[in-house]
Amino acid sequence: MGKTRAKHPALYQINTRAWLHERGTALGRPASLDDIPDTELDRIAAEGFDWVWPLGVWQTGEAGRQVSLHEPSWRHEYSEVLPDFTDADVCGSPFAVRDYVVSRDFGGPRELARLRERLAARGVGLVLDFVPNHTGLDHPWVRTHPEFYVAGTDEDQAREPGNYARVETRDGARVLAHGRDPYFPGWPDTLQLNYRHPGLRAAMLDVLHGIAAQCDGVRCDMAMLVLPDIVQRTWGARSCPGDGSAPVDASFWSGAIAAVRERHPEFVFIAEAYWDLEWRLQQEGFDHTYDKRLYDRLRAEDASAVLGHLRADAEYQRRSMRFLENHDEPRAAATFAPGVHEAAAVVGLLLPGLRLIHDGQVTGRRLRASNHLRRRTPEPIDRELEAFYHRLLACMQRPEVRDGHWELLRPTPAWDGNPTWQQFIAYRWNGPEGRLVVAVNYGAQRGQCYVPLADGSLRRDSTVRLHDLLHARATYERPGAELAQRGLYLDVPAWRSHVFEVVEA
Repeated sequence: MGKTRAKHPALYQINTRAWLHERGTALGRPASLDDIPDTELDRIAAEGFDWVWPLGVWQTGEAGRQVSLHEPSWRHEYSEVLPDFTDADVCGSPFAVRDYVVSRDFGGPRELARLRERLAARGVGLVLDFVPNHTGLDHPWVRTHPEFYVAGTDEDQAREPGNYARVETRDGARVLAHGRDPYFPGWPDTLQLNYRHPGLRAAMLDVLHGIAAQCDGVRCDMAMLVLPDIVQRTWGARSCPGDGSAPVDASFWSGAIAAVRERHPEFVFIAEAYWDLEWRLQQEGFDHTYDKRLYDRLRAEDASAVLGHLRADAEYQRRSMRFLENHDEPRAAATFAPGVHEAAAVVGLLLPGLRLIHDGQVTGRRLRASNHLRRRTPEPIDRELEAFYHRLLACMQRPEVRDGHWELLRPTPAWDGNPTWQQFIAYRWNGPEGRLVVAVNYGAQRGQCYVPLADGSLRRDSTVRLHDLLHARATYERPGAELAQRGLYLDVPAWRSHVFEVVEA
């Protein structure tokens, strides 16, 4: 599959439940994966996406759904994002997995296999979820292997009722911990897996092998939670095995990733990661890690912080996943003002690394869909934003951006006493057959600067044509000697972006 080998690929995330519910409404019957039309897959491929990630295809259980139905804070969220929701819309969290088998509601394993084949025929790979930290309340292991979970006591449950649950196992009733991270209460529809248990590690590796036989990559939910020091911080001695075996304190990821790649050498691992653990997870073997810090700095409208972030190691940049929204973050159209939205998208989605576009981002959806619901509020298409994204997606498909060499540029003042040059974020892409320069005034006032372009490739006796790929393909001409000596002069309105194709004549 040639497209998936791009050095800087693109990933399209789909809200599977909402997608299929909307398709079913159009068909007048429940829809499954086979009902995704070829025209939709053609569109995804034509827009340059290398991978599709349908969120939440695995089988969940009734126990998780009951928690989702009755948790007061979650029901409050449902009423905010879907005011007319009913109990029938509540299907439980896709992260409370009962079994890593495709949900029967979506057509089961055969329909997933057919979807994968249909995507592969278009040069697009399939990415699925892996939730390493916890399972649903009614996962079979709860009854058959309670030792795979972090255990508690009656006293723990009495003291922290939100973090523990009493469940029935093969050994009778036991208290097990809900899945959680060190900073927040437990997720009441889950149970915490115990990565200090050798049997659990072996079982989770088997799960990964099973997933890898069904797709081309995994997005690993909260991947840092199973690192040994995070386990220790969260659970302390509580996570030690109860069967007398010595606790395992080596990382799970490095061995598991290596084992999967022995069978599937091109299988892709993507880590949801926070807390400055991204580089560490890359060293464990992950191909890409979330770049939440870039998102936060773009959202803060802080050009200097963005520039500082982009000075990180080149390999770290290549293995970062850039995004303006996903299923956990608020919608970009509701978070960024219109001009800022476009500027942030140009800065972030033309950087090296993996570029994520979330279903509904291109059309300007403003309401984040709840992970617990099968339905989302209908919203009108923002045609102006959609047109912008289509131009940006075309830039993302350029060979320079997919496989070229990226370099951060350092703008200089247009004249003494003018500080607006500090608002500019600029970089270039060089490919075997072309060059692009990206320049963004990431600030709230009009700004001026020079962008240095002298890299030894510009001929001083040439005329350089700069074709703006974002704005009606406007073309500017500059003498090569001028660009080589001082750089490209820019006088740009607030939040304005340019993507210049550089051509010498």
